[in-house]
Amino acid sequence: MPITRVGLVAKTRLDGAAGVLAELAGWLEARGISAVFEAETAALAGLPPDRVTSSRDELPLACDLLVVLGGDGTLIGMAGRIARAQRDIPILGVNFGSLGFLTEITLPELYSSLESVLDGTSRIDARMMLRSRTLRGGRTFADRFALNDVVITKGALSRIIDLTVEIGDQAAMRVRADGLIVASPTGSTAYNLAAGGPILHPAVDALLVTPIAPHMLANRPIVIPGSSEVRVTPSMDGNDEVFVTIDGQSGHPLEADDVIAIQRADRPLRLVRAATRTYFEVLREKLKWSQW
Repeated sequence: MPITRVGLVAKTRLDGAAGVLAELAGWLEARGISAVFEAETAALAGLPPDRVTSSRDELPLACDLLVVLGGDGTLIGMAGRIARAQRDIPILGVNFGSLGFLTEITLPELYSSLESVLDGTSRIDARMMLRSRTLRGGRTFADRFALNDVVITKGALSRIIDLTVEIGDQAAMRVRADGLIVASPTGSTAYNLAAGGPILHPAVDALLVTPIAPHMLANRPIVIPGSSEVRVTPSMDGNDEVFVTIDGQSGHPLEADDVIAIQRADRPLRLVRAATRTYFEVLREKLKWSQW
């Protein structure tokens, strides 16, 4: 499908992106491509208030390619919105700080990367998305999408929590811990990594289930088939505070007898990759694997 509309969204209050945004819009429009600005991003770029813009939630419906200027957090937020909109548009992330795991395209690489997307020669990864549903009283209370992970944790003043984990239709484990992470391969380098879980290459069709500071050292991370559904049920009394968090950006408290059902989403995220480096080069730089 030809790209005729490019959505532009920048990290909130990223003043350094203002000039880039104006230049980028001109570059696109000179090629007959409409630049569709997210509302806050348009204000950041200093565009006139009468210019037609889009909200972050509606932007995936208004474009054929999404360009994100900022860091991994900004890209993760837009990934969830693309999934909710049930779109298959690619997303190109440009990092304004150090190289990101997801926003791996640097500012000097922006236009060459865009050219490759427009002419159909770019490398685009299909990254697994997760769908998380909170079931309350047998009905769906919340339905969210995640690129990295779904995390069930205790409140700041709560004791260790008890979680029962089912994988598919089989009882898997009971965990007494500070919490539990269910991560995608992309999310394996996020909270999962800090909690001692393994790194999965993005091409691996699998999910990760990683306890957070488990009371029993025998509770170890487990890699399961990507087709699995993970169901987590917290055991709670009146003093427990348990929360579910989606990609570290949204969430809600849980009640007794709630069930969190997590599975692979129907659509993956289409992530534009930098042409100049491999996945392992990103790992070496971010994790300092080349330092002795």
